[in-house]
Amino acid sequence: MNAPDPALARMMREARRVRATMPGPLTLWRRLARAIGDALPKGLYARSLIIIIAPVVLLQSVIAYTFMERHWQLVTKRLSSAVTADIAALIDIYESYPQDKDAETLTRIAGERLSLDLDVLKGARLPAPGPRPFFSILDEALSDEIKRQIGRPFWIDTVGRSSLIEIRVAIPDGVMRITARRSQAYASNSHIFLVWMIGSSLVLLGVAILFLRNQIKPILRLAAVAEGFGKGREIEFRPRGAREVRQAGHAFIEMKRRIERAMEQRTTMLNGVSHDLRTIITRFKLSLALVEQTPEVEDLLRDVDEMSRMLEAYLAFARGDSAEPAAPTDMRALLEDLRTDVERLGAHVAAVDLNGSPLVTVRPDAFRRCLFNLAANAARYGETVAISGREEARSFLVSIDDDGPGIPLESREEVFKPFLRLDDARQDAGGSGLGLAIARDIARAHGGDVSLHDSPLGGLRATVRIPA
Repeated sequence: MNAPDPALARMMREARRVRATMPGPLTLWRRLARAIGDALPKGLYARSLIIIIAPVVLLQSVIAYTFMERHWQLVTKRLSSAVTADIAALIDIYESYPQDKDAETLTRIAGERLSLDLDVLKGARLPAPGPRPFFSILDEALSDEIKRQIGRPFWIDTVGRSSLIEIRVAIPDGVMRITARRSQAYASNSHIFLVWMIGSSLVLLGVAILFLRNQIKPILRLAAVAEGFGKGREIEFRPRGAREVRQAGHAFIEMKRRIERAMEQRTTMLNGVSHDLRTIITRFKLSLALVEQTPEVEDLLRDVDEMSRMLEAYLAFARGDSAEPAAPTDMRALLEDLRTDVERLGAHVAAVDLNGSPLVTVRPDAFRRCLFNLAANAARYGETVAISGREEARSFLVSIDDDGPGIPLESREEVFKPFLRLDDARQDAGGSGLGLAIARDIARAHGGDVSLHDSPLGGLRATVRIPA
C-alpha cells in the first residue's frame, strides 16, 4: 500500500481547520440579529415609532410600486396607442387622397376631431435624434407604439415643452409634424393618487404618534418616580395610562409602602433597643462614678464610652438617615463646613476647590455625614487633606485627598464591608469599622456611590459621585 502524500494530507488538515473556524448559519444569523439590535434605537418611544412607521412605509412602497408598474404604465400605453392610431390614420388618409394637396382638410379634421395640430413639411427631413430622458414612461411607450403601428422613421420630443409633445414622421414627400397635448398620451393625473396616499398616511401617522406619545408618558413618569424613590426623595405619583401601565404603577406604590413600612418597623425596633442599652450604659457610668477612681475604674469608664460610641455607630448604620427629606443644598457652603470640621480634628486642609455654588438635591445631614466620615478617615491617617468638588455629566463629584499611607488596590473594595478591619485599612481605628460602610450606604441611597483611588498627594482619594 502506498503511503499518503504528505502535501495532500497537509492540505486536507488545513481544509478541515478552515471549515472548523468558519461560522455556521446559526452564528451568522445571531451576528446579524445582534448588529440590527445595536443599530436600532434603545428608547421605547423610538422603537414604538418604528413599529408603527415601518409597516406603513413598506405598505405604501408596495402600493406605489404596484400602481406605477400596473396602472400607470398600462394607462400610458393605451393612451399612447390611441394617439399613435390617430396619427397612422392621418398618414393613411394623406397618402390615399392626394387631391388635398395642401392638406387643409386633413389639418382641419385633425384639429376639430382629434385635437391634434398637424403640419406637412414638404421637402423637410427628420431632425437628429436627441438624448432620451433617463426615466420616461411616455417616451418609451410612445416610441414602441409608433414602431409597431406606423413602422416609419420618426422623431419625438416629450420633454421640450412640458404640456405638449411633438411627433415627426417621415412621409414620401417630406415630414408630417403632429403636436398633441401631453395628457392625450400620458396619465398625467396619476400623481393625485400618490399625493392622496402619502397625505393620508402622514395624517394617520401624526394621529398615531400623538396617541403613542400619550401612552409613553406614564411609563416615563413611572421610571422617573422609581429613580427618585431610589435616591431617597419625596415623590407624588398617581398611576395613569393603559391598564398594564396602571397595574405596574400600583405595584410600584405597593412596593414603596412595604419598603417604608419595613424601614419604619426597623427604626422603631432600633430606637427601643437603643433606649434599653443606653439605660444600662448610664447605670454602668453612675456605678463607676460612685466607686473609688482607680486606674482599673478609669479603664472601665473608657470601655463604657467606647461601647456608647459603638452603639451610636451601629444604630446610625442601621437607620441610614432615611427619614430625612431631600432638599436643594448649596455644595460650596457644605464643603466649607466640612473644612472647618476637618481642621478641628487637627489636620491641615490644603484647599477647597469648587467652581461656583451649585445646588444639588440631597439629604443634607446624611450627605454631610457621608463626607465627614471620609474626611475624618483622611485626617486620621494623613497630615494634609484636600477637598474638591465639580459637576460632570449630570453628576456631582466630591473628592477628598490625603497624604497618608493609602490602601492596597486589592483591598479597596473590602474596606467597605461592615465591621471588616484590615491591618492597614483605614476604617475607624479603635472604632466600630463602619465609617466607610456608612459613607457608601448614604451615597448609594442618593443614587450614587463611593470609590477609592490613588491621590495626587501620595495617599488615598475618596470620590463621592451623586446625581446632580
